[in-house]
Amino acid sequence: MAAGLRLGPLLRYVDWETGEHATVWIEADRPCTAEVRCLGAPPGEGTAPAAGDAARGVPGAEGSADATRPGAPKQAGGSARTFQIEGHHYALIPVSGLAPASSTAYEVLLDGRRVWPLHDSPYPPSVIRTPAIPAEGVRVSFGSCRWASPPAREHDPIGPDALDTLAARMVAEPEGERPDVLVLLGDQVYADATSRETQRWLAARRDLTEPPGTEVADYEEYTRLYEESWLDPVVRWLLSTVPSCMIFDDHDVIDDWNTSASWLAEMRATPWWRERILSGLMSYWVHQHLGNLSPAELAGDPVYAAVRDTPDGTDALRAFAARADAEPASVRWSYRRDFGRTRLLMIDTRAARVLDERHRAMLDDEEMRWLRGQALEAPGSYDHLLVGTSLPWLLPPAIHDVENWNAALCRGERGERWARVGENLRRRADLEHWAAFPSSFEELTALIREVGSGPLAPSTICVLSGDVHHAYVAEPHWPAPEPTARVLQLTCSPVHNAIHASVRVGFRFGWSRAGRRLGHAMARHGRAGRPVVHWEKTGGPWFGNQLMTLTLNGRSAELRLDQASTDRTGTRLLTVDERNLTNGP
Repeated sequence: MAAGLRLGPLLRYVDWETGEHATVWIEADRPCTAEVRCLGAPPGEGTAPAAGDAARGVPGAEGSADATRPGAPKQAGGSARTFQIEGHHYALIPVSGLAPASSTAYEVLLDGRRVWPLHDSPYPPSVIRTPAIPAEGVRVSFGSCRWASPPAREHDPIGPDALDTLAARMVAEPEGERPDVLVLLGDQVYADATSRETQRWLAARRDLTEPPGTEVADYEEYTRLYEESWLDPVVRWLLSTVPSCMIFDDHDVIDDWNTSASWLAEMRATPWWRERILSGLMSYWVHQHLGNLSPAELAGDPVYAAVRDTPDGTDALRAFAARADAEPASVRWSYRRDFGRTRLLMIDTRAARVLDERHRAMLDDEEMRWLRGQALEAPGSYDHLLVGTSLPWLLPPAIHDVENWNAALCRGERGERWARVGENLRRRADLEHWAAFPSSFEELTALIREVGSGPLAPSTICVLSGDVHHAYVAEPHWPAPEPTARVLQLTCSPVHNAIHASVRVGFRFGWSRAGRRLGHAMARHGRAGRPVVHWEKTGGPWFGNQLMTLTLNGRSAELRLDQASTDRTGTRLLTVDERNLTNGP
């Protein structure tokens, strides 16, 4: 039986150094050789064909005599043998021979048979767009927290999906604006909040009255979440044609993952946790992490080599996940991407934590050294620094003070009884952002000030975050001298999720004068120090399903917030805020 395409393709990495390389991720339904074949003129001889050119015999397309005749120019593309994890078959296909400043349509073949684009697809061709070298600018769209959209024609109680709506706009306006990269800042899947359809599927596998109930329990159940999220037809097309960078947050594993040492001890004492955490890390490595890496990084990755060098890589990947869980410092999930003169540092704020209350840190020592090294490398070589952290660095001030107060209680500043109260409150109220790790907050704050100061400082430093199910812009201020770079906290969430009305009120109160006074009082009670930086909200809060887009060109930076909205005329993205970040708010 011929191999079929089970999931994907996802266009992940596109090379911004030479414009010649990319990677495409797929899942097949059986072992096979997966191939990406680029269509149209060979590198340096034009751009990709329009839709339908392959069927009309464009050179290089499947079935074209020109593609196989002796002496024909070699087309861009690549192939890889699938590797196996838990009975599933994946490939990350390296694509080479692309031309800079081109838009090249591609197709996917399994054992020589075309499986993408799908038969009678209503969508434009999937393309790999490469930048001009040197790149002039980049457009980055970002957000977090996406529940899978319900099946077509079903009512969506939380409103239209911003990712769906972006994709639909791109289909309707094929020559219109599109992101150069999607930055997805966590909660790509919800292992602890499954849909009704998934719960029915789970019930056919096991007894849902036994823990973990309607949450996912193992690797196979994780694959169901990715299928539910990524087989959404228009999102599937979007992810096949716009490169993506991803990082996990708590719901990719479980709500409040690694919130404290006592929380972790309790979870490890349950009979189901070990399988959950190993499956969560394994599925993240396969579905998200691999695609974050460049071909050079993949070539030097010993885990990737071990998985591919055996008929079944399950044991090798499981051993890696077990080591990552037991010794978090042995693994780095954080990574760097450069888009011309824009540098993106994606930070792991979940697995790299130090949970000892007396030495509590968002990032362990090695991770912080890595972050400093990447941010400070080659001063003057980039115009914009993007720090991707799923959890906001700057929260509403009252909430920051409450988390700082809570951290002080939990480490015993007011005695054992208050420490117990603090731990209970921390879990109930999700008090686990950067403010809940005071030393890490100060380290990140100091690093941002250092990077943003001096004659070689970038034009902007933007901290991109999600998690809190609303959007806002905040701007910090330091005691003189201020950094020369414009520094902003840009928070955008959710892509597709909900927020309780009471939480909306709480976030609004967090920015108010009354909220600030209450926060200061609580910080004094906990004997918590005051942050060296203070900040103001300069945009928002905005509530709804939304995406932010940064357009970075030379030393200039522009920001736009779009929300998904439905009325009598249909569903579309409405721009609710636009601002130039380099000429004042």
